[in-house]
Amino acid sequence: MTPVEDAMRTKITQALDPTNLEIYNDSSSHSHHKAMQGTVSKETHFRLVIASEAFRSKMQPARHRMVYALLKDELERAGGIHALQLKTRTPEEEEKLMAQERAEKGQHVADVENK
Repeated sequence: MTPVEDAMRTKITQALDPTNLEIYNDSSSHSHHKAMQGTVSKETHFRLVIASEAFRSKMQPARHRMVYALLKDELERAGGIHALQLKTRTPEEEEKLMAQERAEKGQHVADVENK
């Protein structure tokens, strides 16, 4: 892990008590972009997947604002987070998605076996 990733994990875990938290540091894929030239930070682009009960009854924009507020310092710091992609779900939404993915994988296996 890296310092920014550690800070994000700590803040999100403490504030949202997620049932699932995935943090992907995609910074190396973007280091060649013109906007990143001269930036000394290697922690600029992240994807987060968060499942939390705290998101219940909130629409996606409100969920995203919650996360942006938590990561305000990391987003505003010079050389800090330049891009943040969020997938925010409730635990039920996460389970439904996982069940759907498992069913699709099972369906693909069945299709292959029937040929």
